Amino acid sequence: MAQEHHPDCEALARIGADVRDRLSLMAAARRIAVDDAEIYTIANFLPSATCRRLTALIDAVACPSRLVEEADWEGYRTSYSGDIDPGDTTVRNLEQELAHLTGLDATRSECAQGQRHLTGEYYHEHWDWFDTKADYWAGEDRNGGQRSWTAMVYLNAVEEGGHTDFTRLGLRVTPCPGTLLLWNNALPDGTPNPWTIHAARPVVRGVKYVVTKWYRARTWQ
Repeated sequence: MAQEHHPDCEALARIGADVRDRLSLMAAARRIAVDDAEIYTIANFLPSATCRRLTALIDAVACPSRLVEEADWEGYRTSYSGDIDPGDTTVRNLEQELAHLTGLDATRSECAQGQRHLTGEYYHEHWDWFDTKADYWAGEDRNGGQRSWTAMVYLNAVEEGGHTDFTRLGLRVTPCPGTLLLWNNALPDGTPNPWTIHAARPVVRGVKYVVTKWYRARTWQ
């Protein structure tokens, strides 16, 4: 899906370079060896007590997950999700930890969203970046523009299934409690990276919890 150059591209190129340089100095940040995307993991990013607290917050708000173009994609995403309480101390601490790690301005971040996948639930292949040619783009343009980085933390061990698959990269990530998965949604020139397409595979046994933060090119409204 080719995306036209947009003014956000220049900002995303700068943001990508800044985060890349920052992570290169952190021993805990491991860049996954793929050629076409910037994807990092940090093991033990969150302690177990924090994971349990975030899991409880997700259960309190979880509703059927939605898509930006729901009419055309019925059944494409079957998980439950919701924005978790931004005033909660655990959530604030998480956001501060991510800001310290990435250097990304908190004013550019969306609310932390929790996702819960019960047995059989999934989210098929998708990108986190927005299609600037789609009808919904005008609203997202006013709401902070294109997404830059995605930060996702696995909160529990899944008995079976629930992998995150980057399908074009041949990369499968197994949920591990407290592990952060972080990736750049843009190419080095700031255009959306088609290689970041990914899927949340069905949970075969058990349940899967994650919390996700998305960052924008501009101030999130």
